[in-house]
Amino acid sequence: MKPLFYVIFLFSSYGFAAQWDIDAAHASARFKIRHMTVSNVSGEITGMKGTFKVDDKDTTQMSLEGSLDMNTINTSNKDRDNHLKAADFFDVNKFPKSTFKTKSITKNEGDKVTLVGDLTMHGVTKEVTVEGELTPALKDPFGKIRRGLSGTTKINRKDFGISWNKILDNGGLALGDTVEVNLEIELTQTAKDKKS
Repeated sequence: MKPLFYVIFLFSSYGFAAQWDIDAAHASARFKIRHMTVSNVSGEITGMKGTFKVDDKDTTQMSLEGSLDMNTINTSNKDRDNHLKAADFFDVNKFPKSTFKTKSITKNEGDKVTLVGDLTMHGVTKEVTVEGELTPALKDPFGKIRRGLSGTTKINRKDFGISWNKILDNGGLALGDTVEVNLEIELTQTAKDKKS
């Protein structure tokens, strides 16, 4: 029994880092910003791609890299969407993608996680913190292993060189500076690698 116990202990002492791909059909970044000082305008950016390396026992082995297709921005108003894609805002011809790459991931109580990383948007890179939830893995009806990542963060658009605005008759501004971002991402497992 002693050799068997030793083998089991040795095997269990190694962690496993699984690689997960973002399922673009079930992933988006939703945002909202103050408009005319009285309400919020919301929208969605899709075309998300990327990978998430997950080790539930050792967060130092976890990392996420992803991108968004800025041409997919949608606020349910064609004229507004075209303006957002133009040089006043995201200038998608020059900067067609926004990217996020983690520096650290911390597991908190339950399924809660904190992701700190570099967001590159409009040609500018800034560190942001995303508070999120990483759900446990399960097998879907088609045999794929899935889990979900949701998260929220706030950014100042001026930090990324997006400063267009107009002064209203009441002295207020047409747009606020703070943008609230909500991420909803489904992940599918693609590989499981034993750590050395």
